[in-house]
Amino acid sequence: MAPEVQSPLWTPSPERIANANMTAFMKFVNEQHGKSFANYDDLYRWSIDQLEDFWAAVWTFCGVIAETRGNIVLADKHKMPGARFFPEAKLNFAENLLKRRDDTDAIIFWGEDKVRRHLSSKELYDTVSRFAQALAAEGVGEGDRVAGFMPNMPESVIAMLATASLGATWTSCSPDFGVQGVCDRFGQVEPKVLVCCDGYYYNNKMVETLPRIAEIVGHLPSVKRVVVIPYISEVPDASKAPRAVNLAEFVAPFAAGDIVFHRMPFNHPLYILYSSGTTGVPKCIVHGAGGVLLMHLKEHILQCDVKPGDRVFYFTTCGWMMWNWLVSGLAANAALLLYDGSPFLGRGNVLFDFAAAEDMTHFGTSAKFIDAIAKVKVEPQKNHRLPELRVLLSTGSPLAPEGFDYVYEKVKKDVNLASISGGTDLVACFAGGCPIRPVWRGEIQCRMLGMKVEVFDENARPVVGEKGELVCTAPFPTMPLGFWNDPGDVKYRAAYYDKYENVWRHGDWCEITKHDGLIIYGRSDAVLNPGGVRIGTAEIYRQVEKLEEVVESIVIGQDWLSDVRVVLFVRLREGLALDDALAKRIREVIRDNTTSRHVPAVILQVPDIPRTKSNKIVELAVRAIVHGEPVKNVEALANPEALEHYRNRSELAS
Repeated sequence: MAPEVQSPLWTPSPERIANANMTAFMKFVNEQHGKSFANYDDLYRWSIDQLEDFWAAVWTFCGVIAETRGNIVLADKHKMPGARFFPEAKLNFAENLLKRRDDTDAIIFWGEDKVRRHLSSKELYDTVSRFAQALAAEGVGEGDRVAGFMPNMPESVIAMLATASLGATWTSCSPDFGVQGVCDRFGQVEPKVLVCCDGYYYNNKMVETLPRIAEIVGHLPSVKRVVVIPYISEVPDASKAPRAVNLAEFVAPFAAGDIVFHRMPFNHPLYILYSSGTTGVPKCIVHGAGGVLLMHLKEHILQCDVKPGDRVFYFTTCGWMMWNWLVSGLAANAALLLYDGSPFLGRGNVLFDFAAAEDMTHFGTSAKFIDAIAKVKVEPQKNHRLPELRVLLSTGSPLAPEGFDYVYEKVKKDVNLASISGGTDLVACFAGGCPIRPVWRGEIQCRMLGMKVEVFDENARPVVGEKGELVCTAPFPTMPLGFWNDPGDVKYRAAYYDKYENVWRHGDWCEITKHDGLIIYGRSDAVLNPGGVRIGTAEIYRQVEKLEEVVESIVIGQDWLSDVRVVLFVRLREGLALDDALAKRIREVIRDNTTSRHVPAVILQVPDIPRTKSNKIVELAVRAIVHGEPVKNVEALANPEALEHYRNRSELAS
């Protein structure tokens, strides 16, 4: 059960509620369908009970541009997988993101403190026009793949939009991936064109990428052309990679003009995203253009209250689904704020410098970042004016209650803290923010409109106020089209539909609260099970990381004497060592705030904690190392060397 909380941390003002897009949408639904909804709860219930009416309303209210919508909103609606949204529709994703062609800001880019650029909507449109023509001249067309090995910079967005305009499919990863990691991903989907940069900046260091690109292309025979984007040099030496040409030369023959948008079926493949790959070769998850557009319009415009002219930021790389989510802000007529590099420059202030300088309205980051800057006592409100900031978004892992406190005490008091939860699997969210509901400490505000999210107990019964499996029991537009090269959808069905018939099992261990919010306790496959009691890992992290000495932690269940014992690893502040006194305090804070079952049998110090490229800690990889089992794909990790700190620990043998 969630702890009792007397009052919300934030409540939207009457003016804020009156001006919210969600309120306007509610009025639209009331008028169109003869309803009298007055709050989010009523609207949410209607949205999951009347899926066809809801998604048709989103289409109209959010202004989807299409050749045709068709008469059918949802075919085979009782099949999961198998349900199809708008099967008669034809549209183009890029056309919906390039609606503006004027002098308003479209993209503002900071590359650490080295590069700053502004692109207007007209400049973005014209650059996409030239890039699309150049891709077409290389033979890229409907169904082909274009891959990006790119930093989070304007040309990444440009290349994606050009690809989508042609009806081709975009896939990307960040340039900090090693050769094997890139080939494990792109090698499966066989791109025709590879878009890359000459290097990038991280933590004030310049990293050259062209030597790696030459090696990567040698393993990708499908690549006919490599386009090199200048970033760390004015004119990169494209001769360092085979079949490579500089961007300027690539687009030189083509003048900007009206883009010919290829309007494709609603479920035409737009993106290929990749699972983390820590348990094997990454799964290639295929997402359709119409589903991504419609879902992201709902999330940006309704759940995040993005309005025309807003300036939306998310700290992400091109290897995380939040990049795909961010760029859809263009469809809501917002400007994108892109940042590439370390978020900890300026003693953790650089992102707030960006927010203040560029009038950021939506600040998106990870729970780990919030925890990290809280630990080092960054206080943005003391030295940053953030008058335009209305929404602060957090994802990647559960945001601890103390993280909520920090945001309201040290960042900004009047901000909608939208902790959101979803994943690469749906390139969207199951639960997240709502501009017309209060924020309760430690809780995600709500289940998203149109998402029939429930929590199942061990008997597959929906429960409230109890922990269980997060499931979705009705279709939604961003159910994957499938996995690449998965005949019969065998792997796809096994990933989400293996436990419950016609129900999506997401793999999160969570609870629906009495406020109809959500608390995520960790991944269900990492749930600890000492003495048969199921414990979410986040329940322990929330307690341990309260301690000033602890920077971060990772916890696993170790098979032990025909049972499971809880083993906790802690990374401490520099110069500190784990002694009996600190271990005792860790156990006490866990016992006092949870149960005796949560208390670790063993606590060990480590200098680093392994994580994925998208900054998620990998409990399953650590568990495998502790049990002497192989980690199948260390290339998926940002710091694979960290695993060695867990191997053959003598303390775990007795």
